[in-house]
Amino acid sequence: MTDAARRRRPARRRRTLRRAARYALLTLGALVVLAPLYLTVVNSLLPPSALAQRPPPLFPLDPQWHDYTVAWSQGHLGVYLRNSAIQTGLIVCGQLVTSVLAGYAFAFVRFPLRRALFVVFLATLMIPFEVTLVTNTQTISSFGWYNTFEGLAVPFLATGFGTFLLRQAFLQIPRDLREAATLDGYGHLAFLARVAVPLARPALAALGVFSFLGAWNQYLWPLVVTGSGNNVRTVQIGLKLLQGTQVSHTDVALAGTVIAVLPLAVLLVVFQKQLVRSLTGGAVK
Repeated sequence: MTDAARRRRPARRRRTLRRAARYALLTLGALVVLAPLYLTVVNSLLPPSALAQRPPPLFPLDPQWHDYTVAWSQGHLGVYLRNSAIQTGLIVCGQLVTSVLAGYAFAFVRFPLRRALFVVFLATLMIPFEVTLVTNTQTISSFGWYNTFEGLAVPFLATGFGTFLLRQAFLQIPRDLREAATLDGYGHLAFLARVAVPLARPALAALGVFSFLGAWNQYLWPLVVTGSGNNVRTVQIGLKLLQGTQVSHTDVALAGTVIAVLPLAVLLVVFQKQLVRSLTGGAVK
């Protein structure tokens, strides 16, 4: 064995150990994240008698799929999912449109007090939603939007985070492209639609995912502005009602939780590449 080969062996061994340590940490992190999800799925398939055991079984030997049928039909989970889909769709579309327009204006349009207004947009990120809860409720009631999809969605159609995210994405576009588009006769809207938005697709996908997660998981606001019927109640309220006050309903509530999580899991799997590209776009030149 040559001297060069002997010198390479310790370096190769260190790289192998570092790689093994990274994989071990990643595996541990994955177990910590996925363990609650796994236990939720397992417990949703257990009968109430098995749930009462301490500790409960870690694998369902006799899966009880009937709880999913009860959650869907008797628990009206299908109606709640439809309502959440409508509310979430309105919020996601509204935030994408307003964030694109505002982010483009802050990135490319010159107007007075542009920096000051952008700071005001960022300042809204520091205000908890609970601070504006009473005011928003009074506004929705004065418009006659109580117990409607308008009342559920309108207060969330604009977001300071989305404006910041899209502004940063638009700032990555070279100024030469804007100048060339101006020479070709493109106005702001044409440049936005044909150049800026296609180049900012990873940021748009990331904003869409974040908006979807935030809207789908809302509980306090739908609880405040919806009535006692099931017309516009969302899935989060439905899950709370599904559990009821009896311990025997816990397995049905867990089955409903699994059903409610499925759209989120599908969304993250479909848009994971765009989400990673958006989050790492600023670090890769």
